[in-house]
Amino acid sequence: MTSRHDADTRRLGRTMGLLATVAFLALGWVSFHGVLERRDHPNRNLVVDPGATELVLRRDRAGHYRFPGLINGRPVRFLLDTGATHVAVPAHLVEALQLVPGARGTAMTANGPVAVRETSIAELAFGTFRLTGVRGHLNPGMKDDEVLLGMSVLKHLDFAQRGDVLVLRPARPAADTRGGRT
Repeated sequence: MTSRHDADTRRLGRTMGLLATVAFLALGWVSFHGVLERRDHPNRNLVVDPGATELVLRRDRAGHYRFPGLINGRPVRFLLDTGATHVAVPAHLVEALQLVPGARGTAMTANGPVAVRETSIAELAFGTFRLTGVRGHLNPGMKDDEVLLGMSVLKHLDFAQRGDVLVLRPARPAADTRGGRT
């Protein structure tokens, strides 16, 4: 009887050891995944004070500033792009974002010229910023759901980058550079 009891105890010990190892590995994976997720998407869950006058963004692991926002009340993910003249919206999002395709045009992209449709974005929002009547392009070459936030929006903001942080604020009036007193 004792040998059977000892065998059962050893089997239970091995099972418990295996379960503990699996639990430890699962906990490690979840923790590591969370670290990678925060590095890849540091602005995913932005919390903005309603009275805030600035938006602080952290650069992601690829060196970009991506953050959540709204177009016509619909959630989107923006990629800040100082090289884009307008807001570039993937054409497949036209209905979901309630956009109306306008005149045909050509946009110069990093991959060369692309045929686009102009559009006007009734309302664009992120952080505490809200803009109306923003010019944009519907780009059929953009296959994911990320919206490029170009200079047609950024011209309304002052921004400063220090290290991995970008701070956006409402633009101050431009200084008079004609040589007179300011």
